[in-house]
Amino acid sequence: MAIIDNAIIMAAGLGTRMRPLTNSTPKPLVRVAGQPMIESVIAALHANDIYDISIVVGYLGSQFDYLADKYDGVRLVNNPYYSKYNNISSLYVARHELKNTVILDGDQIITNPQILDRHFEHSGYAGAWVDTWTDEWIMHVDDEHVVKSCDRDGGKDGWRLYSLSKWTQADSAKLCHYLVEEFENKHHFDIYWDDIAMFDYSSQFKLTVQPIKNTDIIEIDSIKQLDLVSQKMKKGLLG
Repeated sequence: MAIIDNAIIMAAGLGTRMRPLTNSTPKPLVRVAGQPMIESVIAALHANDIYDISIVVGYLGSQFDYLADKYDGVRLVNNPYYSKYNNISSLYVARHELKNTVILDGDQIITNPQILDRHFEHSGYAGAWVDTWTDEWIMHVDDEHVVKSCDRDGGKDGWRLYSLSKWTQADSAKLCHYLVEEFENKHHFDIYWDDIAMFDYSSQFKLTVQPIKNTDIIEIDSIKQLDLVSQKMKKGLLG
């Protein structure tokens, strides 16, 4: 049994699908029902006694400065590559923070903090079962919830991958090693950091699915969806 030591929150992206709102505000700081999305993530981490939090920033990064003042234990990690390279660059710059670590995106809403429980056995991703088509990444598992394959182009009758993953210290060390190999040595700047364990070096990891409900995490990808979720949260219909 492992216990989460710290969290890495990814918050460096451009948030292009939320323009023009994100022309002046980074997506994780967009307010949903009055609260910036990233603060719902921080609140969920704190609910599980996770206070050592690194936030990787890039686009409009100075707007995140207040978080380090507001929350003890929060530190900002600057990603100077955010506008040129894919999100492998964000975990690369934060690689020295990898321990028994939970990694998650800052532009989502955690409605069920229990999914961030510090106790876990195996590295892997949060996933919700879907039996209808989705264009999100779909994981297929064996009887012990070990990931056997993943469809990055979507699918059905599998586990939809969410941007919340937990890593044991041993797997974090391997992840750090392969981040350096891919980013520094092979110059694979255009891949997702998730590609390392899920695809490129999958034989070196034994990833599992942490089953969640599809309402435990809300990912917002459009202004229309933002308005709808905000209305539901104000009415107490979510969370």
